[in-house]
Amino acid sequence: MNLIGSSIRLSLVFMLVCGLLYNLVVTGIAQAVMPKQADGSLLLDEKQNVIGSALIGQTFTDLRYFQSRVSSIGYHAAGSGSGNYAPSNPDMLARTQASIEAWQKDNPDVPLSRLPLDLITNSGSGLDPHISPGAAEAQIPRISKLTGIPAEQLMAIVAEHTSGRELGFLGEPVVNVLELNLDLTKLMQ
Repeated sequence: MNLIGSSIRLSLVFMLVCGLLYNLVVTGIAQAVMPKQADGSLLLDEKQNVIGSALIGQTFTDLRYFQSRVSSIGYHAAGSGSGNYAPSNPDMLARTQASIEAWQKDNPDVPLSRLPLDLITNSGSGLDPHISPGAAEAQIPRISKLTGIPAEQLMAIVAEHTSGRELGFLGEPVVNVLELNLDLTKLMQ
């Protein structure tokens, strides 16, 4: 009987320490040290309405905007992941072929040889908010044609939104599509 009581008390202490106190301390530290990131790196419009997160990609259907990577989960942030299909999987081949055909239809002025792979493949999480600078640059002829904004001006905002490698040597340069499209919206007004 004494062993059962001790087990229950110890379980309650661990639940309190690990389930409540630890989370409160970590959240408090995060809010004090980096509040914007702790709140989800939310992006706001002029009226202070939340329009998205800098950490989670979105789908852009209007061809006047830069397009994100393919997402097998539709950028639904409740879960992440991809199909992990092999390159020979028929479903993967069909989805990739459909992405290539859509690219050719939407970007007739850009040869297929300039189609960056990140515009027809998805990331491991399916939530990636970034594309490569080359993927952004390949979309400039279409966007310039549809918006009337000079290609040089579009190149300048892509360059402005290009983040370099982490710590100077980790990863590849990337462009956050939502942040890029927010500045594109300002240019279109």
